[in-house]
Amino acid sequence: MQIRSGVRTLVLGSFFLLTPHVAFGASSFLAAATNFAVLGNAAVTNVGATSVTGDLGIWPGTSVTGLGTIVLTGALHVNDATAQQAQLDATAAYNTLILMPFTQDLTGQDLGTLGPLTPGVYQFDSSAQLTGSLVLDAQNNPNALFVFQIGTALTTATAASVQVINGGANTGVYWQLGSSATLGTATIFAGNILAHDSITLITSASITCGRAIALNAAVTLGTNVISNDCGSSITRNDFGSSGFSGFAVPTPEPGTYALMGFALAGLVGFRRVLNRKCCKCETPSSWRALLSRPVAATCSCLWTRRSTCGANAGCCSK
Repeated sequence: MQIRSGVRTLVLGSFFLLTPHVAFGASSFLAAATNFAVLGNAAVTNVGATSVTGDLGIWPGTSVTGLGTIVLTGALHVNDATAQQAQLDATAAYNTLILMPFTQDLTGQDLGTLGPLTPGVYQFDSSAQLTGSLVLDAQNNPNALFVFQIGTALTTATAASVQVINGGANTGVYWQLGSSATLGTATIFAGNILAHDSITLITSASITCGRAIALNAAVTLGTNVISNDCGSSITRNDFGSSGFSGFAVPTPEPGTYALMGFALAGLVGFRRVLNRKCCKCETPSSWRALLSRPVAATCSCLWTRRSTCGANAGCCSK
């Protein structure tokens, strides 16, 4: 654990040492995944009347069931180039989130018992539970960022809720899960779930401002509401952040690529310490590709807290 945390700190420290030479661009952290409200890998399944505001997609799978009872305000992308790019960009975002040094370890605590949380990176070594209400207070910080690094699964109880207050147009809320998410009956959730495996919404659960993105398995819906811009919510507000997708992405100025190359080249060895297996990746063409190591178009591989790459083991080597 200490090794992984040290590696994470060194990796991010090496990167942010370069920030005096970096100009921050306006591109979304989720990139092509921003337009999606629901994005699955193996399948998207729905039972009952579900409302989705934003695109719905799947890649590389092709199975979308129950589409006839989904009211979709957005486009449908099944195993096409748009869904593929969204999955790759979501994978890159996941890889960036998992490397961020945490500000507080909440392992063993119920999220519903913590009172308002302020911007920060919160870690759970294994699973996380939400019973009751969680309030995220952005404190009117124009760049407020909430990241939850959960080692395995996230589960919410019946009628649990997540609400963001005092936010702004660049507020970001991200749930990076080492396995899966299950949102209990009538849960009202906020933020972007990036799950290594599956996401399940039980009856009447909703993500009023955010996204459900499953990187290696299915998204399962059952009479739910999901909106990537709070468009379906009367009582919730994302403060113009497009479903809490804020998080400025640094874009290097031309003169800094060589400097960044020296710093980032040293990260390859540390990646093997963080994860016992690494992916066979295509040659990166930018700092973001190098940092998050997206893979070739045929597979998607993640930095994981586990010793294997799970369903993508065929894409990886020791």
